[in-house]
Amino acid sequence: MHLDQPLTEKEFDELDRFLLSDRSPEDAMTMDTLHGYLTAIAIGPETIMPAEWLPRVWGEEGVAPKWKNNKEEEHIVNLIMRFMNEVLVTFEVAPKEFEPLYCEHEVGGQTLIDAEAWCWGFWEGMELRPGSWDEIWDSEVADLMRPIYLLGADEIDEEELPEVEDPAKAHKLALEIEANLPAIHRFWLPRRKPAVETVKRDEAKVGRNDDCPCGSGKKYKKCCGADA
Repeated sequence: MHLDQPLTEKEFDELDRFLLSDRSPEDAMTMDTLHGYLTAIAIGPETIMPAEWLPRVWGEEGVAPKWKNNKEEEHIVNLIMRFMNEVLVTFEVAPKEFEPLYCEHEVGGQTLIDAEAWCWGFWEGMELRPGSWDEIWDSEVADLMRPIYLLGADEIDEEELPEVEDPAKAHKLALEIEANLPAIHRFWLPRRKPAVETVKRDEAKVGRNDDCPCGSGKKYKKCCGADA
């Protein structure tokens, strides 16, 4: 199936089961964490290539699952890439319709949203380019990021803990995040940097004291390198 096709419910469940299976590393992301992770990569300050972000799906060490064969690896990676493209396309076409993949739980007879795992994933995505996110933290829209910080950061201030430990307040933060994401996307859209590519030289660099490659018999610094 093409990469621009969203996951079917069956495929979503299949990927979910695989991430939770014994063949995935113990610290592999869950679906809600993965969704937050992909969202940060999709709307953040820099384009990041799959070769860099994909290994982190399997945990901090980036150890790949125990694949049965190459066909299974290709299939699961295809599902993840389509999951990512779903996020990208939604922000491109209708950012206000984007819905974070939150968990729900019952508290005192109420169904409340739990966004913590999604925010952990978003924070992991930010950690791929930590310095690049500074501009939004230093801007007039920094408050847009605060709910993600409260629920996703490794550590928060002690006086901030009541905002996340109360399920009702955490539910409110989750709603704020969903409302804020289109604006975060809009902030980075004109600032977003393309992926950085490393150019590999086919030939070794000529040193200033090496023979000039032009064939003159002179040292490079006395010949073609004199104008460098």
